Amino acid sequence: MSIVTWSFPTTVVFGTGALAALPDHVARAGAERVLVVCDHGVVKAGIVDRVERALGAKGITTARFADVDPNPVEKNILDGVEAYRAHGAQAVVSVGGGSPLDAGKLIALKVTHERPLEDYDDATGGDRHIGPDVPPVFNVPTTAGTGSEVGRAGVVTLPSTGRKTVIFSPYLMAKAAILDPDLTVSMPPRVTAATGFDALTHCIEAYLAVGDHPMADGIALAGVELVSKHLRRAVQEGTDLDARGAMMKAAMMGAVAFQKGLGACHSLAHPLSSEKGMHHGLANALCLPAVVELNALAVPDRVERVRRALDLQATSLATALRALREEIGLPGGLAAEGVGKDDIPKLAHKAFEDACHRSNPRPVTRDDLAKLYAQSL
Repeated sequence: MSIVTWSFPTTVVFGTGALAALPDHVARAGAERVLVVCDHGVVKAGIVDRVERALGAKGITTARFADVDPNPVEKNILDGVEAYRAHGAQAVVSVGGGSPLDAGKLIALKVTHERPLEDYDDATGGDRHIGPDVPPVFNVPTTAGTGSEVGRAGVVTLPSTGRKTVIFSPYLMAKAAILDPDLTVSMPPRVTAATGFDALTHCIEAYLAVGDHPMADGIALAGVELVSKHLRRAVQEGTDLDARGAMMKAAMMGAVAFQKGLGACHSLAHPLSSEKGMHHGLANALCLPAVVELNALAVPDRVERVRRALDLQATSLATALRALREEIGLPGGLAAEGVGKDDIPKLAHKAFEDACHRSNPRPVTRDDLAKLYAQSL
């Protein structure tokens, strides 16, 4: 019997009005000056103002860094480090969806770690270069998809490789994650749908991934059940705080669960973002049915258990996923988002370089990934 290690250490504050708890957690870490990392969308929605007012009311001085791309690139991280140092910051408060949350972690990393970002690539064992001297990070999600608020990884597209790179270490985990459903009601239906499918993909791929992690498996299945019960309502009735809160829980649970591993769907999705600019959750939604059809050949019992947890009247998990995708208003395939057959060779090459497929329950080749793209058109 092999020896494995399991852990779930993040402090999570959940509930409507939870934002009020943020300043106390920041102060507890000894930080009086913080860099607020965000994007222009959450600034426009007025959410960043709310966060800065809450911090300022408790005497915490803030500076704002909003230049984070929808798919973060290396320049975002390096510019953020300059902003951190110019402010004399002692901590990072990240506000927004997965992009600002990922960027915030990597900005904190680079404040104290001088190696080029590619040296920290998880696919090459880069975590060995990451030490504990990372400034404290506090995460305030405004979407319910990536679960990056409780994750120990940041994703960034690097010019040296031209691909999305996962940087992973327990030292990147937030000191606290503030999950306030009221901060997600400004998400429009399509974004709610895409981010919700992202959470669902994390739960499904984590449960199907190779490896022994009973806690991750249980959390992943419970996350699938939450998505099944609440995603449609969150899309259709955006001010429903119960549905919004349930989807925040599902997103968090997906990110906790995927410390076990992910799968081929994420390897397909990452190049769709770096090469085609596609929203990550949407990319997952468009590729997931084909991937679970493939994986049903390797782990049929697990695929069937996910189908039951999703609780949709369908003969297969792939059919259920396609039906849910259509019901919440997402397109039926990659072609609708401008991906064509001519794109597949380059995408498949990038996907095979991505490490996520290594924990897929059925090993895949570059040709397999190309076929999955074709099936997802």
